[in-house]
Amino acid sequence: MVLKRYNSAFSPIGKKHRQEIQKDKQESLPVQTNRSVDPLQNERVLVLDFGSQFAQLIARRVRDQNVYCEIVRHDISAQSVIARKPVAIIFSGGPSSVYDQGAPQCDPKLFELGIPILGICYGMQLTAHSLGGTVQACPAREYGRARLAIGNMEKLFAGFPSEIDVWMSHGDQVQKLPEGFETLAGTSTCPYAAVKHRTLPIYGLQFHPEVSHTALGSALIHNFLYNVAGCQGRWQLSNFATQTIAELREKIGSDRVICGLSGGVDSSVTAALLYKAIGPQLTCILIDNGLLRKDEQAAVIGEFTDHFKADLRVVNASDRFLGALA
Repeated sequence: MVLKRYNSAFSPIGKKHRQEIQKDKQESLPVQTNRSVDPLQNERVLVLDFGSQFAQLIARRVRDQNVYCEIVRHDISAQSVIARKPVAIIFSGGPSSVYDQGAPQCDPKLFELGIPILGICYGMQLTAHSLGGTVQACPAREYGRARLAIGNMEKLFAGFPSEIDVWMSHGDQVQKLPEGFETLAGTSTCPYAAVKHRTLPIYGLQFHPEVSHTALGSALIHNFLYNVAGCQGRWQLSNFATQTIAELREKIGSDRVICGLSGGVDSSVTAALLYKAIGPQLTCILIDNGLLRKDEQAAVIGEFTDHFKADLRVVNASDRFLGALA
């Protein structure tokens, strides 16, 4: 594939200074009148999930840097990405080999958008493979801590020591870099542990910066977001809650809503946001299937009647569920 520069709102960083990047991003934002700038639209990072057990953790690490992040399918189209206006894209790891039949792929046009890309583990291998590099199986699967020697202290490793411990978990690795790429860091068994394109904002890491076992992993993600993608870190979790509540009010209007409640995190957060948005228009239904933990039903009832004053209906269906399982 021949990489080319796009003359769009997402122009590659190349040799531009951060001030120019910020100017380009500001000019690309839609004009808004009589309302504040949407904090979720201002800086958005997309994590393409290739089946990684750490996809959620990657998103968490990005949000820890005060940058909004969404996890999307690995096969999201380039046009859909453009519509979301991300400041950066992260390719997650995954259990597949790039040469496996049916291995998850990405839209190759993503590499032409000029949006900063960081490929992690499988994400790096896919990047190299898609752009003409070679990926091969390791002599032995590598899982555990490795010592990374950093040879290029440019943007991604700015402020780092010359060596750090990183966490590896892979069976394949890049054997030959695509044209235009260079090495940033390596280990004794993985010479291309960190790479970048010489002129485009495309980076790859064979190790996992998102896990706590990698020293300075959060600092590395910070450097990608701020030094490469030019983020400013204006997002807070409260921004998401505030906007979500406002959107729910607008969509629901005067209608009533029924919400299934299990007491788990997903349904509890959903119910809490709905209650903040529409109050007495919400009715929650908790079905006791006989498989709840001890005192869990009482805890859920107490939480949603004492703190939220929500209309909660409890249905005892334990006999029906347990009878069907018998």
